[in-house]
Amino acid sequence: MAIPSPPPDPRLRLLEAAQAEFSDKGYDGATTRDITRRAGVNIAAINYYFGDKEQLYIEAVKHAHVCATAGGPFPDPLPGVTAADRLAAFIREMVRRMHAPASPTAMKLMMRELAEPGKAADVVVREFVQPMAFALRDILAELLPDIGHKRLLMTGFSVIGQCLFYRQNLPVAELIFGKPAVEELDLAAVADHVVRFTFAALGLAPPYLATGPEGVS
Repeated sequence: MAIPSPPPDPRLRLLEAAQAEFSDKGYDGATTRDITRRAGVNIAAINYYFGDKEQLYIEAVKHAHVCATAGGPFPDPLPGVTAADRLAAFIREMVRRMHAPASPTAMKLMMRELAEPGKAADVVVREFVQPMAFALRDILAELLPDIGHKRLLMTGFSVIGQCLFYRQNLPVAELIFGKPAVEELDLAAVADHVVRFTFAALGLAPPYLATGPEGVS
């Protein structure tokens, strides 16, 4: 099997090397010397592109997040789209990102940082996660104006939890039910299920078992 060539951009090489080193050794265990050696660049390149080790770490975590979720911030909805259609589109986009292939190092670094959140987690949440969460909150608030703040938050968590399950728990599901059965849960099937299940739970569609496989448009 051919070994992929390293990216020509020194900054990207540093990010990918840092992602690998930090995911294996953590922030304190990884050294700038090992990162630059792995990237094939001079140690001064860290200062040139990032300023210092801490900023390199933050950018490496951001890079890992984008790689692990197949995209940056969610796109803005088109004008005139109903809240129900925006919710369906939001779920389908979230499921697509949760199904995106991600390198083990990207996932490992993200999980390591989120287990003990630091400055990098703050940046990722502020730039990527918080806008997405607020967008979902606003959609649900428009759909369910009388639900109350506490139930609004829990409803949003339930929507995200359904999507996130397919990122975090498929390896365990394969152990329980077998790989062939889990592999049938393709992106379209999962997205359709989460949309129909959510809409039925919110009273925006017939009960889940009464709906056909076509789901909610």
